[in-house]
Amino acid sequence: MQCIKDRMKNTNIKILTLCGSMKFIKQMQEIAFNFEVKKGYCVLIPICGDITQLSVREKEKLSEAHLRKIEISDAIYVVNIGGYIGESVLKEIDYAKKLNKQILYHVKV
Repeated sequence: MQCIKDRMKNTNIKILTLCGSMKFIKQMQEIAFNFEVKKGYCVLIPICGDITQLSVREKEKLSEAHLRKIEISDAIYVVNIGGYIGESVLKEIDYAKKLNKQILYHVKV
């Protein structure tokens, strides 16, 4: 993933990772579309699908991949519809803070 960051550093395009509950995946897709088309961001979103069929290791891999997305991002955008922020997203926010990433919220907190 480092090569993505290297390629992007010579452009004005900011990399943004969306963080939110999978119950908001439709909204996340709409938000990603708007950020890319209207604001010119490169948006990284979580993989969506039926994770109930995944093994513990597969879920861990997805979580690790999402943390890597945060690492290469300039900022995260927390999709907190109705103010909801789940346990996983709280961990992602803490991780982004440790990396000094900008944190944006869909709903003001």
